[in-house]
Amino acid sequence: MPWSTISGSWNSPRVDLVIDMGNPFLNRSVDGFLKIGVVGATRVAAEEIYHCIRKGHASKNQAQEALKNMCKEGAYWGSIAGVYVGMEYGVERIRGTRDWKNAMIGGAITGGLVSISTGKSKDAVFIDAITGAAIATAADFINQLT
Repeated sequence: MPWSTISGSWNSPRVDLVIDMGNPFLNRSVDGFLKIGVVGATRVAAEEIYHCIRKGHASKNQAQEALKNMCKEGAYWGSIAGVYVGMEYGVERIRGTRDWKNAMIGGAITGGLVSISTGKSKDAVFIDAITGAAIATAADFINQLT
């Protein structure tokens, strides 16, 4: 019986912007803010374009509202990413080692801080800290696979 395989790889385009703030902690935090902020803004842009296509028209008012939403979402997700990246780096510096535990601790701190900043109850803060730790740890493990 004949046997064949297909082999290949896919590489996504990479765009990198480096802003030197003079401090590695700030550099990483700003980098995380910008990269994830752009992802958040792009998500809103895609949603707004979809809604305009579905309705069949766009107005100046809709465009202004879309831009406002893009900025708001970009700042929100960028802030969360900046805090996470900064926390992970800070934990790495304190522990003196680079492993998945830094992601777990950084994710827990970030999840808790975001929850506290939105005024949630103590139980919700704890749950959000656990969720942040789980997501960050999973992302770290997936990142190590590649």
